[in-house]
Amino acid sequence: MIVALSALFLAARPPLLVLDAAAGAGAAVPAVAVQAAWGLAPASWGRMQAGTVRAARSRWIGCALLGGTAAALAGPFLPLVLPAAASAGGFAALAWEAFKVGALSYGGGFVIIPLMQHDAVHTYHWMTNAQFLDAVALGQVTPGPVVQTTAVAGFAAARYAGALLAVAVAFSPSFVFILLGAPRFDALRGNLRIQAFLTGAGPSVIGAIAGSAIPLALALGHRWQYVLLSAAALWLLAARRGVVSALLLASVCGLIAAAAGLPVSRLTTPVASVICS
Repeated sequence: MIVALSALFLAARPPLLVLDAAAGAGAAVPAVAVQAAWGLAPASWGRMQAGTVRAARSRWIGCALLGGTAAALAGPFLPLVLPAAASAGGFAALAWEAFKVGALSYGGGFVIIPLMQHDAVHTYHWMTNAQFLDAVALGQVTPGPVVQTTAVAGFAAARYAGALLAVAVAFSPSFVFILLGAPRFDALRGNLRIQAFLTGAGPSVIGAIAGSAIPLALALGHRWQYVLLSAAALWLLAARRGVVSALLLASVCGLIAAAAGLPVSRLTTPVASVICS
């Protein structure tokens, strides 16, 4: 389903209604990231033991701040950690990007969004920032996890072959981990070192998910989208409404904004221009 939608809005001349609706939905995506982090926080905060609450709270806040800072700054500093073999582009780069999405999405797909955004938009130029926001929105409204966003990036890079490769590689680490780790789950669950890791990783992931909202918000191109972002944040966090309804309402707002003459990004880049050209 997500691949079919990708073919629609990444076409050479997508319908204007699709682009207008996508501009609205994309504006709500940063708020969705914050809502995802907010929803995970209570359970992680509750893991602290009563005897060490003050120290545990300090560690929790510190880990969350580090995770948020890393997510906010990961894009600009990503070239420092990229292997040289992947920097050449091609299917190897697409497979490497998809592998990172699958292997590093601990706690939720939003953790890897900043890295995916930098790869797809700035390093390999498979998509524009606006198209990437649309891809994240599609990953939210279609069945399946937000990791499905990598299918859109794969389609932008190499059409249907790229989408299939991206999905296969992105989901392979999870399957391998389950197949190899399931027999050892009880032992891992009782391991003090593993528990210590999870205690620190939990707030770090929550911070990273919240921090991913920063590069997503910076990708917005029009002032009215920031107004819509604020409304989406109120809808999700204050009114506690659902993600799908937020994105659908934001899509309608995008159509209204375009009809009212507000600026909407309608420029697209040729898909599959890196691998298949």
